Amino acid sequence: MPRYYQVVIHDRQKNAVYRAQVPGDQYLLTSLEAQGIALPFACRNGCCTTCGVRVRRGEVYQPEALGISAALRAQGYALTCVGYARSDLELVTQDEDELYELQFGQYFGKGRVRVGLPLEED
Repeated sequence: MPRYYQVVIHDRQKNAVYRAQVPGDQYLLTSLEAQGIALPFACRNGCCTTCGVRVRRGEVYQPEALGISAALRAQGYALTCVGYARSDLELVTQDEDELYELQFGQYFGKGRVRVGLPLEED
């Protein structure tokens, strides 16, 4: 029998607060959706950052969260689509590109764009 945890979610986009109980053996996003709580998501595979949240309190286990680095996880970020509660939680949703920029922003817009295919040599 799974253990259940209390979760409080502060949804910044909707200016709402949700409270739910989630089992420790089910993804947070899946469990919350089943309870009528609609949070942002895209890939459901832990590869993007759309479902990213900031963990204010508690522990999220997320071994499949490829979309965020270990450093960002250590700073308290989690992906609800592949995250499991390991304690009672308080979570805060992020602005659309906030976590994406932290994770991937350093890789984009840094080089010169070349027009045309194939790439032309200088």
